[in-house]
Amino acid sequence: MHLIPTQDEVVAVLRETGALRDGHFQYPTGTHSNEYLQVPLAMRYYQYQRMLSVGLSRLLRANTEIRALVPQLSVVAPATGGLPVAYGVCEALRARQVYWAERKNAAEPLRFRQYLEQLPNEPVVLVDDILRTGSRLAELKQLVEARGVQVFGLAVVIYQPTPQTHDFGPLPLYYLARLEASYYADAAGCELCKQNVPLEKVWD
Repeated sequence: MHLIPTQDEVVAVLRETGALRDGHFQYPTGTHSNEYLQVPLAMRYYQYQRMLSVGLSRLLRANTEIRALVPQLSVVAPATGGLPVAYGVCEALRARQVYWAERKNAAEPLRFRQYLEQLPNEPVVLVDDILRTGSRLAELKQLVEARGVQVFGLAVVIYQPTPQTHDFGPLPLYYLARLEASYYADAAGCELCKQNVPLEKVWD
């Protein structure tokens, strides 16, 4: 195993744990895909949670600006999928703290827990298990910046971009593996539907 796991090593872990599946999947948005990924299935196992979190922390530490900020750095995640990654990265980096944003239901915006206060110009990195469209991370970035916080990078275990992936501009993005899936807006344009590949509906 390398100090920073390779793409092949990460994919092997995902497949071994059932976190990465091939087939024909329909997301709640109606989008169809040939690939489904649920990183928390891999993060259940201590040795893999450790491998992925430490690997991601080493990518962050390689950035001299972020490395210099570590004693004051906060790791911020959207609940719930990003939390195991955030805690692992914080521990490996020896960063100051972890906190997260959550929502009661899909109709509400992300919010921080009561009594959680950010420091003026507090440096943070945003962490999640996966970046697909990036909508959650974009909302989280807007939320922390509205509190006067400075975001110095994004870090995810898996980068799996879609045609709708948010553009974060010059903000550094760190990831252990990039997966390329096929996406179809609906059943009418889905090549898998045309081939009568059995469909499985997934939650997220």
